[in-house]
Amino acid sequence: MPQQQGLTVADVLALPVLAAGRPEVVAGEQGLDRLVRWVHITELTDPASFLKGGELVLTTGVPLPGDASQVRRYVDELADVGAAALVLELVRRFHRAPEPLIRACRARGLPLVTLARDVNFLEVTQVVHTLILGSQTEVLRRTQQIHDAFTALTLRGAGPEEVVRAAVEMSRRTVVLENLAHQAVICEPAGVDAEVALAHWERRSRATPSEEGWLTTPVEFQGERWGRVVMLPDGRSFSAEDVTVLERAAMTLTIARLIHSTAWERRAHRTVLHDIAEQRYRSPGEARARAAALGLPVTDASFLAVLVDSNAGEVETALSATLERTALVGTLAEGRVGVLVFLRKGQPWQSTVEQLSRTAREQDEDAVVSIGSEVADITHVARSFREAGRVAEAVLPGSGLLFHQLSDIGLRHLLHTLRDDVRVQDYVERQLSRLVEHDARNGTELLPTLRHYLDAAGNKTIAARRGGISRQTLYERLRALERLLDRDLEVGEHRTELHVALLTLDVLRG
Repeated sequence: MPQQQGLTVADVLALPVLAAGRPEVVAGEQGLDRLVRWVHITELTDPASFLKGGELVLTTGVPLPGDASQVRRYVDELADVGAAALVLELVRRFHRAPEPLIRACRARGLPLVTLARDVNFLEVTQVVHTLILGSQTEVLRRTQQIHDAFTALTLRGAGPEEVVRAAVEMSRRTVVLENLAHQAVICEPAGVDAEVALAHWERRSRATPSEEGWLTTPVEFQGERWGRVVMLPDGRSFSAEDVTVLERAAMTLTIARLIHSTAWERRAHRTVLHDIAEQRYRSPGEARARAAALGLPVTDASFLAVLVDSNAGEVETALSATLERTALVGTLAEGRVGVLVFLRKGQPWQSTVEQLSRTAREQDEDAVVSIGSEVADITHVARSFREAGRVAEAVLPGSGLLFHQLSDIGLRHLLHTLRDDVRVQDYVERQLSRLVEHDARNGTELLPTLRHYLDAAGNKTIAARRGGISRQTLYERLRALERLLDRDLEVGEHRTELHVALLTLDVLRG
C-alpha cells in the first residue's frame, strides 16, 4: 500500500519540545508509525467525542478513572475513533503509568507515552500544528506541480514516451507502459538496467501484481481498456505522491492515445528497432530484454536486417500485420521501412523474406526489398543493416527481382551506387567524351562498335555479327577508335578501362 506523507508519532516524540519531557513508550510500540493529523489537549473523561481520528492526545492524567473497567472504556473509545497515541504527563497525579491503562493500551495497540518531566502542552500544540500545516501546504504545492506538468504535456500533444519519461523524472522510479497482451511497449528505467526491469516481463505481469509489489493503474477510456502503466518498487515505500504521479500519467497517456493515431505497439517497435540498428543500448542483454518484452523470440535466435524502399504509406502497417511477433518493423527514414526478422534456431530466412516482399509489392509494385547478412548475435544487427543499405543503394531500376542481397551486387550495381561521385563522372568524360562527340558531329557509330567489341571480349567475329557489319568494316572502325582514343585495343587493361567507362555511361544515362 502507498505510504502517506506527514508526521508520525515517532517524529513528534523526537521533536525538542517533547524530547525535553523524556518520553518513554510503555505500550503500543508497533503504532509509532501512525500519522499525527492534529494535537488535542484534554482533561475530560470522554475525550473521544471531540476527536475525528489521527490526534495525538495530551493529558496530565487528572481525569483518568480509577476503576479498571472504566479505564478500558476510556482507551477503547480513543482506539475506536482512531487516535494516533495517548501521551501521559507523570507530574501532577501519577508518577508512573497505571497498570490498567498500560494493559488496556497494549490490548488495543494504542501507543501510550509517558513524560517524566513537565512539558508545555500549548507549545507542543503550536510546534506540531505548524509542522503539520506546513507539510500539508508542501503536499498541495507538489500535487499542483504534478498536475501542471502533465497538463502541459497534454496541451503540447506529447507522445507516450515523453509522458512515461516525465513520470520517471517525478517519481525517480522505473515506469513501464504495457498493452493488454502484457507486452512492455515503453520502459523508462530509473536506477536499474532495463534488462533487469524487463526480465521475464510477461510472466511477471500476468502474476498477481501484489506479489511483485507493483503500483499499477489502468489506461482506459469510456470503458475500453488499452493497457496499464506500472511503477516498479525500488526498496522505498510508495507514497501518496507516487500514486498521484501514476494516476496523472495514466490520464495523460489516455489523451495521448486519442490524439496520436499510431498504436503503442508500432511506436514501440520503431523505437526498439532504431536503438538496435544504431546500437543505442547499454548492453546486448538490454536489447534482447526489450525485444522479448514485446513478445519477440530472442532465445536461440538469429537476426536478419531487411530494408523496404517505397513511397506507399501503408507498407509499414501491412508488414507489421504480416510479421506480427516475428519481427520488429518501423520507419527508419522517409520512404524506407526497416524490418528486423527474428529467426528461430535452424529456421531458413528465405520464406519469410519472400512473404514480406510480396506484402510490400501488394502495397507498392515498385517497392524495393534489400537484405543484409543473417547474424547470430544482436550486436551484429547494425552491420546487417549497413549491408542492406549498401544493397539498396546498388539496386538497378526495374531489376524485377523479388528481393536483393549482397550476392546480387555486381560491377554494374557498384557503378550505379557511385554514379553521383564527380570522380566517376570525370573518369567517364576523360575516357569517352571525344568518342561521343565524334559520333554526334559526324553521324558515325563508333561508340556502338566499341560496345560490341568489348562485350564480345575482343572476339572480332562475334563483334561484327552483333553490329551487323562486315569484318573489314569492323577492322576499319577499330583502327579509327584506337586513333581517336589513343588506346591499343589489344591491351587487356585498356579494354577494361574502356569497358568500365561504357558501363558507367549506361548507368549515368539510366
